[in-house]
Amino acid sequence: MAGFSHRSPVMFQHCDPAGIVFYPRYFEMINAVVETFFDTAIGWSFHQMHSVDRVGIPTGKIEAEFHAPSRLGDDLDWVLVFEKIGGASAAYVLRAYCGDEARLTARGTLVMVDLDRMTSRRWPEAIRQKLETFLEVHS
Repeated sequence: MAGFSHRSPVMFQHCDPAGIVFYPRYFEMINAVVETFFDTAIGWSFHQMHSVDRVGIPTGKIEAEFHAPSRLGDDLDWVLVFEKIGGASAAYVLRAYCGDEARLTARGTLVMVDLDRMTSRRWPEAIRQKLETFLEVHS
């Protein structure tokens, strides 16, 4: 099983005065990868989700391990896989590399939410099936 891959450059906006990624900016990058994943791999853009279908997938939990600093001008290669897909949630692992060097590992949980009621709701079956193609099964 291959995960979803995405490349993004480290830009000036991500960095502190020392020229390394300021750690809160990684969480913005993580969200950008998740948004890109849903748009390109699942075919369900955040615009469609939020404005048309009136659902969202906020983060219910997130943790990150920082392995090495990333610097202005680096290209980060992100790999996203899911560890578990529940009725209304999905737990993922997202890793960032620069070349062969690990920079970040994040683990998070997305929760499917009805935006009008602000309550969780089950994944639509068609979306769930697409998410399952990125499920990393551990033996």
